[in-house]
Amino acid sequence: MIYYYLIFILLTLNISLVLFINKKKIKNYLFKSKIETINLDKLDDIFINNKIDNKLYGPKEDVIIKSFCISANNNIVGMTSDYEAWIISSLSKISNNIFEFGTCSGKTTYLMALNSPQNAKITTLTLKPENLFDIKRGQFDNKKSFRNLINESIYEKFLFSNTLYENKINVIFENSLNFNEKKYLNFFDLIFIDGGHTYSIVKNDSEKSFKMLKQNGIILWHDFVPGKESAKNVVKYIHNISEKKNIFHIKNTSLCYYRNY
Repeated sequence: MIYYYLIFILLTLNISLVLFINKKKIKNYLFKSKIETINLDKLDDIFINNKIDNKLYGPKEDVIIKSFCISANNNIVGMTSDYEAWIISSLSKISNNIFEFGTCSGKTTYLMALNSPQNAKITTLTLKPENLFDIKRGQFDNKKSFRNLINESIYEKFLFSNTLYENKINVIFENSLNFNEKKYLNFFDLIFIDGGHTYSIVKNDSEKSFKMLKQNGIILWHDFVPGKESAKNVVKYIHNISEKKNIFHIKNTSLCYYRNY
């Protein structure tokens, strides 16, 4: 009896280990994306590599950026990966007017300011910490997404504060649900949506972004990760809106984009 019991335990442990090792593949299988995944060079010609020889391709000057690293001691929630940050920084180089939903620590905002043209302007929207408790979770809003919204809105000073680039940045402390987009219609070259990940907020921020985007402008959404609990409202909204808009997922990232052709 003990022998069979031990075999059962070993089999259970082995199955659990296999599932853990392959959890990403399993998630990808169970949670299929409804939108097309494309290579980065389909987003913009700046990402087409230069051919050095038949065995080697390298980046154009267009995508050589200014960057920085942040100590892990900061414990910043929800940051972009280095690859995603490079993509956003590269697009900032060809953008004069940029909008960001969700400032958080200001990492992405700072990168956009570092890499955008000298006369470019970045407008970024966030909540004031003292107003956090005025935010109410909607009936259909994901609990984990709502918790992350609170954790990412604790800053009054940012990574770009007191730097030479701060004068390029306008911080708006306001709930995006109350933000009036009408004075910015057809204005922005690049819009980055990385604010609250509840369905009501993602929908609100996206609908306002479509109105604020100029001809040939680009909207980027962060945290498109099918199967991830805190991102499920982002995925749900993008899947829904992709029935009306040509939205694509960028390979090897959690970024999706729409271009206003």
